[in-house]
Amino acid sequence: MSEIVWLLGEKGLIAVIGLMFFLFCYKYSTGIFEWIEKQTLGTRSYIMEKFELLFIEVKEQHITYVLLLLSVGLGFITLAIMGVLGHWMLGAFLAGILSFIGFKIPKPIVNYLYKKRIKQYSGQMVDALTLLANGLRAGLSVPQAIGMIVDEMPPPVSQEFNLILQQNKIGVTLEECFEGLAKRVPTEDNDMFVTSVNILRETGGNLAETFDTIVSVIRERVRLQLKIEQLTASGMFQGLVIAAMPYAIGFLYFLSEPESMIRMFQHPVGLIIMFVAVCLDAVGLFIILKIVDIK
Repeated sequence: MSEIVWLLGEKGLIAVIGLMFFLFCYKYSTGIFEWIEKQTLGTRSYIMEKFELLFIEVKEQHITYVLLLLSVGLGFITLAIMGVLGHWMLGAFLAGILSFIGFKIPKPIVNYLYKKRIKQYSGQMVDALTLLANGLRAGLSVPQAIGMIVDEMPPPVSQEFNLILQQNKIGVTLEECFEGLAKRVPTEDNDMFVTSVNILRETGGNLAETFDTIVSVIRERVRLQLKIEQLTASGMFQGLVIAAMPYAIGFLYFLSEPESMIRMFQHPVGLIIMFVAVCLDAVGLFIILKIVDIK
């Protein structure tokens, strides 16, 4: 009799939990579906937008295949390999982690490439504006001076200014072209350059002298940024070393006592401890990188 009551109580508890979960999903269904779309199709759209800014042509279906390969494919391969070796629980643990990392890693990589391109553009701004000012002093128009930048300067600044020329040839005004440049490359130096060009074209003024002033400001700002990067480089390196130390120590333990490390991944408590440790290590690394990232 007591066993029947216990079973009914257990089933009732499961039913209550299931009902609460259903009501929660029903109430926040719109937000849940939006989150799912953002994590799936939204990721692909985000990568496509960044690739357009990077002047990289790729098909959407290819991005879909890569995302599936990095997430589901990587997890399945890991699970299959560990299953053949007889470590199913460890394989499931590693497959889940690698699938999550594989699905999340494309965004940071694309953001890194985009930030690297912006940094290259900022580094080329001084030479580009100097060349633009010299062209204007020589009597060239703004489109002709921009053409000099396209011919003489390397990417990415030549690609951005070439897009301005192409848009201007199909009827887009230079003011709108420069505003598009400010949106594609959202830096303070670029905003200052675009704003000065648009204002002086409307009100009149000496563009060459204005560009010389902007060049001096950008040069000092780049010098200050390089000094900040030198001061924060040691902190970033220390953060990476601290984050990598647990994995290095675990690998050394595995080489010296492989049975004890394997037992850690074969017990549910060990898997929970490892999962919590990995999450805390990732959070610590994220905080350190945010601290040393000085705007």
